[in-house]
Amino acid sequence: MDKLWAMEVFVRVMECGSLSRAAESLDLANATVTTSLRNLEAHLGATLIQRNSRHLHLTEEGRIFLPHCQEILRSVARAETDVKRQGSDVVGPLRVEAPFAIGQNLLCPALVELTRRHPGLSVSVSLTNDPHNLIERATDVAIRMDRVEDADLVGRPIYEAQYVVCGTPETVGAMRAATPRDLDPARCLGLFAEGNHAPNPWRFAKDGDEAVVNPAGPLSFNNTAALIQAALQDVGLICVLDVFVSDLVKQGQMVELFPDWQTSKRTFHAVTVKSRFAAPKVRAFIDFLLEIFDARRRPSVTTMVAVGPDRRKKKPH
Repeated sequence: MDKLWAMEVFVRVMECGSLSRAAESLDLANATVTTSLRNLEAHLGATLIQRNSRHLHLTEEGRIFLPHCQEILRSVARAETDVKRQGSDVVGPLRVEAPFAIGQNLLCPALVELTRRHPGLSVSVSLTNDPHNLIERATDVAIRMDRVEDADLVGRPIYEAQYVVCGTPETVGAMRAATPRDLDPARCLGLFAEGNHAPNPWRFAKDGDEAVVNPAGPLSFNNTAALIQAALQDVGLICVLDVFVSDLVKQGQMVELFPDWQTSKRTFHAVTVKSRFAAPKVRAFIDFLLEIFDARRRPSVTTMVAVGPDRRKKKPH
């Protein structure tokens, strides 16, 4: 027996003062209402309503049971309303995970605007280069690069970034390099992965021609933001993902070299746990991410995301 439904029938009968009117209001047959009441009384082992062809009267047990049923039904209605409101409004806590470089350079500075748009949203950001389990950490959205950990996650591509070589106008002018092969490794600052202090090589390709530069400058970091700050002090050239320096290039603080040479690319994904329904706060956050990243290099929604651990050496973020 559906106890909640039986309670609703019982309350409706007393509100309407008649089994037939209650049946009509619930769009049920009279016999269905009668059977529901009988089953409820049998379950309770007590008569709730004394009835004949013209009148209904609550028994003492019915007078005790009726207000409890009414309060339970009101509580259920309030719970349903709260859930539906939560399912339509951009409100509540939003837990986000992102790599350090993306968080420091792009995401965190922009979040003030997100909270201004949605005052009911409370955003918590965890910055880490070691991806955590989204379900265990109760994380709503994570930003991943190139792949997701397992098939229980869904990755939506939001940006395809490409490595670019750049430096301040003064540094670039002093280098006088026409091709990547002309670069002086001693003026190239390195970026290395966790646990590996050897800087990552810079790889270029153009019309079947390939070139590799191994940075050997005075500074190297495992952090993109630190690398950019060193380059802005004219220490040397750097090779980083375009999304981290595009504003500096537009402002003239940085100059990009060799734009006609191909370099490796990496795709950023907004990752969530598989679910039939995406909460409005999650949808709003992903839409906001798409605003942050340059839409001109946004990959196709059909881009496949790799699943499983990355067997290659970790790349710095």
